[in-house]
Amino acid sequence: MDKVETNDPAIFEDVLYLLSGFILFLTLCYSVILSRLKRKVLFTYIQLTIDTLLVTLIIYITGCFSSVFSFLYLIVVISSCFFLFRKGGVIIAALCSIEYGLMLCLEYYGVLKPFAMAEIFAVKSYGVNYIFYKIFVTSLACFTVAFLTSLLVEQERRAKRDLWVMRKHVSRVQRLAAVGEMAAGLAHEIKNPLAALTGAIDMLKNDLDVFDSDSFKLMRIIEREAKRLNSLLTNFLLFARPDKGKPKAIPLGAVVAETVDLFEKGLDKERNVECSVNLSPDIWVEVDPEYLRQVLWNLLLNAADAIYQSGKPSGKIIVNTYTSRSGFVNIEVVDNGCGVPEDVIDYIFDPFFTTKSKGTGLGLSVVHRLVESFGGCIDVETRRNEGTRFRVSLARVSPPEKDPADGET
Repeated sequence: MDKVETNDPAIFEDVLYLLSGFILFLTLCYSVILSRLKRKVLFTYIQLTIDTLLVTLIIYITGCFSSVFSFLYLIVVISSCFFLFRKGGVIIAALCSIEYGLMLCLEYYGVLKPFAMAEIFAVKSYGVNYIFYKIFVTSLACFTVAFLTSLLVEQERRAKRDLWVMRKHVSRVQRLAAVGEMAAGLAHEIKNPLAALTGAIDMLKNDLDVFDSDSFKLMRIIEREAKRLNSLLTNFLLFARPDKGKPKAIPLGAVVAETVDLFEKGLDKERNVECSVNLSPDIWVEVDPEYLRQVLWNLLLNAADAIYQSGKPSGKIIVNTYTSRSGFVNIEVVDNGCGVPEDVIDYIFDPFFTTKSKGTGLGLSVVHRLVESFGGCIDVETRRNEGTRFRVSLARVSPPEKDPADGET
């Protein structure tokens, strides 16, 4: 029987047709399986690993060492960065480098004899140094493409996230502004008769010399509820028409540390909630310090309530301050509470919306309006039963210059 040569053009064409058909079959299988899979990340790793093997096979068929199709590795690496980001891109780049290097070594030692290869282009026609040089260049190209592509992908993800946050912020501001303008007038109209009612109760208490205990209890109830309603209206007016207060340059770390310390001292010790801070030094912002304390207090209170609702034996609240790459100052309040359900996440900043059994639903809406009055924005990230992260972004300012007269004695 005659020996069949691997460089026979007929065999070469048949192998290429078979390989093309197999790749098409795999693509159809992927499209059918993908919609039914739950562990899609693992499936992506498997799919890209198979792609690297197919590229290695293509290179082997088309000349191995002399093949011009080694650039196909780069396409697989780029695809891996889009789906698996930097970690996946580096792993796939390493696989491509190992497969290519192993294939050339096997060809050099005579284990593999590639298809359709002229003898003059055989790997043995070159020195060992050149072979290792080619392996090194291909590996370097794979890793370089992996790092550069992953960098671009991460920048795109960050830009999309910032754009999404901005869109949500603009939509929220437009919705709340419409509600606020209408409610502000209504709140003023209610406060006026409420003040008259409170004054009338005070006059009755002072004018009546003798009254029974039942009348006194009723007056105390009316007085207490009037104060509660007045406090509610005050918060609502702050939401409806917040002013900038008295903004001034303040050291952010000092205000945050003081507020967290006061809040932690007021927590119920039986709840076992721990507060901690990670503060970047020398960060200054220009806001009303009392308004900033109110924002932090409401966010801390919301975090503590989320931990209580989760039913966990212990909880932790972490407050971070840092400067982002864009130059804004970020204040993060992170908890490991119950999280926010996905179906209500878009409404948590709306006035009077609450998922708590007790509460007015004005806490987060006031926070949003105050942050907006600072010229900043607020966004939220949450995972059910894992926790929530509120992030307030403010403009950073330079610390005030010291008066030379302050240093004189």
